Amino acid sequence: MAGWSYSKAGVDLDKIKRAHKAIASLIESTYKFREGLFGRIIKGAGHYAALIDIGGGKALALHADGVGTKVLVAQLMGKYDTVGIDCVAMNVNDLICVGAEPIALIDYLAMERSDEEMAAEIIKGLAKGAEMAGIAIIGGETAVMPDVIKGAVEGKGFDLAGLSIGVVDLDKLILGDEIQPRDIIIGVRSSGIHSNGLTLARRVLLEHGGFTVQSYVDELGCTVGEELLKPTLIYVKPILEILKKNIEIHGLAHITGGSFTKLMRLAPPGLGFKLDNMPEPHPIFKLIQRLGGISNWEMYRTFNMGVGFCVIAPSHEADNIVKTFESHGYEAQQIGMVIDKPRVEIVLQEETLIYQA
Repeated sequence: MAGWSYSKAGVDLDKIKRAHKAIASLIESTYKFREGLFGRIIKGAGHYAALIDIGGGKALALHADGVGTKVLVAQLMGKYDTVGIDCVAMNVNDLICVGAEPIALIDYLAMERSDEEMAAEIIKGLAKGAEMAGIAIIGGETAVMPDVIKGAVEGKGFDLAGLSIGVVDLDKLILGDEIQPRDIIIGVRSSGIHSNGLTLARRVLLEHGGFTVQSYVDELGCTVGEELLKPTLIYVKPILEILKKNIEIHGLAHITGGSFTKLMRLAPPGLGFKLDNMPEPHPIFKLIQRLGGISNWEMYRTFNMGVGFCVIAPSHEADNIVKTFESHGYEAQQIGMVIDKPRVEIVLQEETLIYQA
């Protein structure tokens, strides 16, 4: 079967987007409950993190996220010590997008059966991610729900999510409102698939493509399972250094579900983004696209395609930003600029992809 898409694999991004809009008004209706009280809402749903005024010129940033169907790959591999890194990454990488310093995370681990050894391995990954991000794991909850939680391996089903908090000075918030035409976009390399698009990747590779997680693939240089389990990179330390250096930053974007369309949540009215210097995609993306007969348009809306994080800034800050990332061991390059059209344009050798706001 050719012509796979994320929706055919079971995840319809358009429906998800409509659902988010439908519930947004319900969520926003609760903001009034804090009017005139401590903890007024500065920014609610719709950005990378919610922001609450805690006084003293500071705001608390909150975000909740999980690992998604990457947990199924961990179960098939019998390897549980890395998904905790992903859980931390999916949380802290979003907190820094508003300029906040992540400080703590509370985890929620739901299991099909009580399994102390598996739980210990999962927590080991959380602790490693916390070290990489410079945060504390300050608590959590473990639930055993055999009637609810099922997985890819009998008895090994689990789900992992976290609630993270950070802090930011009100006068240092980065929300995208200062983005201007001709600002440059720095793209920071991903480690691979990260923690998004795994539903499509699994369907194409493990079902349609006939691989197992133990299949060694020359172009990957490892097994399919090892490639899919590579942890999401954590971008906290270089971003915090950039902010402490007072490098002028207009926008920060973690490239996750919805891929580069995520940039539009930052754009002021009438502005958009042109990405015309994209890096070569990782081999895993080329393999998925070839086996699944997937269009470029679908690939660049579903996967990070080699760019895990974007920094939007005035052009004179480009060298400072790239050098800071490189000093931390990350690859970074200018991949595009801000344009005066409300859309995302991705310019490839063979075509230009257009994503409307």
